[in-house]
Amino acid sequence: MYQRRENEPDYACLRGEPGKSHNQWGTSIETVPEGDPQRGQSLLINGDDFVSDNPNRYKQHGFFFNADNCIACHACETACSEKNDNPAHQAFRSVGFVEGGSFPNVARLNISLACNHCDDPVCLKGCPTRAYTKYAEYGAVLQNPDICFGCGYCTWVCPYNAPQLDQVKGVVSKCNMCVDRLEVGLKPACVSACVGKALDFGVVESIPEDRVQAKLEIPGFPSPEITHPNTRFQQTRTLPRDMHRADSVPIKFHRKNEDGSYEPVLDPKHGFERQWNLQKLLGSHENSHIAFTLTAQLAAGAFAVLTAGALLLEPLQVFQRGAAWLPSLVAMMALLVFGMFKLNMHLGRPHRFYRGYYNLQYSPVSREIAGVTVFTAGLGGYLALEAAERFVPGLGGPALLGTLQQASAAVAGLGIAVGGFYMIKLYRIKARPFWNHWHTDASFVASALSLGALLPALIALPFGLASAELVRVLAAVAAAGLALEGAAVLAHARDLRDQKSEGAASFYIQSTTFGRSYGLRNGLLAAALVTALALVAAPGAALVLLPLLAALAVSQSVLGRALFFAAVVPTTMPGAFFWRNPGFVEHARKVGLADMPQVGVVHEGHHPFKVGELLQTIVKTPLREKLAQAKRVFTGA
Repeated sequence: MYQRRENEPDYACLRGEPGKSHNQWGTSIETVPEGDPQRGQSLLINGDDFVSDNPNRYKQHGFFFNADNCIACHACETACSEKNDNPAHQAFRSVGFVEGGSFPNVARLNISLACNHCDDPVCLKGCPTRAYTKYAEYGAVLQNPDICFGCGYCTWVCPYNAPQLDQVKGVVSKCNMCVDRLEVGLKPACVSACVGKALDFGVVESIPEDRVQAKLEIPGFPSPEITHPNTRFQQTRTLPRDMHRADSVPIKFHRKNEDGSYEPVLDPKHGFERQWNLQKLLGSHENSHIAFTLTAQLAAGAFAVLTAGALLLEPLQVFQRGAAWLPSLVAMMALLVFGMFKLNMHLGRPHRFYRGYYNLQYSPVSREIAGVTVFTAGLGGYLALEAAERFVPGLGGPALLGTLQQASAAVAGLGIAVGGFYMIKLYRIKARPFWNHWHTDASFVASALSLGALLPALIALPFGLASAELVRVLAAVAAAGLALEGAAVLAHARDLRDQKSEGAASFYIQSTTFGRSYGLRNGLLAAALVTALALVAAPGAALVLLPLLAALAVSQSVLGRALFFAAVVPTTMPGAFFWRNPGFVEHARKVGLADMPQVGVVHEGHHPFKVGELLQTIVKTPLREKLAQAKRVFTGA
């Protein structure tokens, strides 16, 4: 247990005011009622069974930040990092700023923020491993890095950039509200270290002395409507109409005439030059997600089109009876397994992949994983039965094999429905407006239709089974998918261009930083659609048009999905010139500054398990050392 000194100053001690009964969201501040069996339990901090006698232990606590007083000395950051033994590239609390006006009337607003320990923590609901818990004690949202397997989804869904993914260790950690200090009556370390009395802490809505406001937001703070955070603000100074971020994010905050609040709008600080940046686009850290989503959607689309379509269309029935059916199933399975392998190796702790099933109650990630697993099992069963029917004639009888195949197809169909729905759901994130648009739904469905229809057509071609009727049907399905994708791209551009959110910044980055690549993608999409329609009209030209269509469709899908990940701008807190500045992070990695630990930037990639290192270990070292080193490589120890 944290040891409290005998001479702790008053400013470091918790206040004992009674406070209000409900917060500004109408939620009870008391976390559990009197007499509840949860009361009186120990938090078992470091195994200590101590229980605090704090009368407010079962009330929601929160931070109070006075922006008028903050001088950006970063003492709160330093105290937090020292207490939690954080490396230089990671901080649970950070100080950024926004600035506005023109000389001599300039204004700067500093903002210090850590985890808000929200009433509705989206990190808890999103985490597939159940690493998060909202405790009755103090209302703290705590995260256990030992359970985390490093997917980073919580860092996507949190609007405030509170969870921190350590690129070195491959796991997430965050502010723990200093519950060990709270248990002995002390405020968190960051609050105790604040030299300007900008930070305070206590029962939420209990306004500290010498404060007159308890606002839910200030300029630069993302919308509190998403999670109902438990941080309150004071900001009484009059600010300019536009407050700009100092970092590279093309966002500024514009004061609305109606109520004086600030909303995020586009700040085109990088100009309007259209660039290629193909290497940056296709070298994204999210390439594993690109590979997984496209291959999973391709396999699901191909299986759904061929099995469901065969119930209605004669050409697909003929295809199922032909020599290309089994190779098509093998190709679907191979692509699906490849995508799943790529995604799993993207994790910080890939050997803990099974923890992805832990949070089926809340997490769309867990539900997607479960759905894809069911699809894989159904597809694998169907493939095995088809192989048995082809290579072991008379095994079990055609009636039994047919029944089992139908059951496997039904299982696979269930997996497609569940996995596909939650694959879309997990990207419809309020903290990422660029994704939170029906374009995401349409793009994923379109990829399944277009790529899924082309796979069997390509496989049928060398077997001489690409009849005009089959080609016409599959080309029509591909054309429908490409038309849906095109309509979604147009609607996405129309809706985001003038949106009052980070979505407008994402569209700006897509149109400038990746502008030429975006134009190329759209040209490939249009060409693919024209080629698909031409193939519908002239299926006899399949030998020429089908490979061309496949090349165009795959190219536009890869570029489109890469833009989907590379251009997204999340709702995050403003950074500074160097600290928490995406532009500086990119610069530091490019020129080598990331090799200097004092810079606070590390190279990208949280992969403790490296196949190359493991193979090198096996080949070059004695047996005793092989086992020990392989264990270290695999666990990241």
